[in-house]
Amino acid sequence: MAEKKTIKVKTFTTELREFKAMRELGDLDDRVNKFLKDKKVKKVVSVSDAATTDNTGASIGLIRVLTYET
Repeated sequence: MAEKKTIKVKTFTTELREFKAMRELGDLDDRVNKFLKDKKVKKVVSVSDAATTDNTGASIGLIRVLTYET
């Protein structure tokens, strides 16, 4: 019989500040990579990013959704 696989979703968020976005994105990448290593994730199904905005339309944050198989 085939091994049962479970699909899970993990959400990460970060604030984006003017002139610091590259560092914040790097930190977000590091957090996601640490999660993958710590949880010993073997297969990533998808990764999706969405920007959050303020009332003027300026990007103020990022939501990263990771779907993975266990």
